[in-house]
Amino acid sequence: MAIKVVLRCFEISSRLKVNFRKSHIGTIGVCDMDKIIFFNSLKCNQLEILFKYLAMKIGGNPRTLAFWKSVIDKIKSRFSTWKGKIISMAGRICLIKSILNALPLFYFSFFKAPTLVCKIIRRK
Repeated sequence: MAIKVVLRCFEISSRLKVNFRKSHIGTIGVCDMDKIIFFNSLKCNQLEILFKYLAMKIGGNPRTLAFWKSVIDKIKSRFSTWKGKIISMAGRICLIKSILNALPLFYFSFFKAPTLVCKIIRRK
């Protein structure tokens, strides 16, 4: 009930309405009976632990290669489009630096990449 009171206070102070039917709540370390009580009292949907937020997997294991597969695939797809094109060496270096700085930077700001992932990115 405390969560619902805080959200109602937010609604009153900001004049924005929280749509509980569209909202999702995720719990970690809570028994199933308590989860059911939370979802029924707030009238919210249950959020699965493994989900994406801003294209980043939340709830996955960052020590595995599968967690970093999306970043590696994005880098690989960007480089594959340049292979057949005629670009000067300076242009290639500029593009490589921009991709290697921008794409994985968001992931690297939250998770430490395993050495295998760093080696794969360097090889691409």
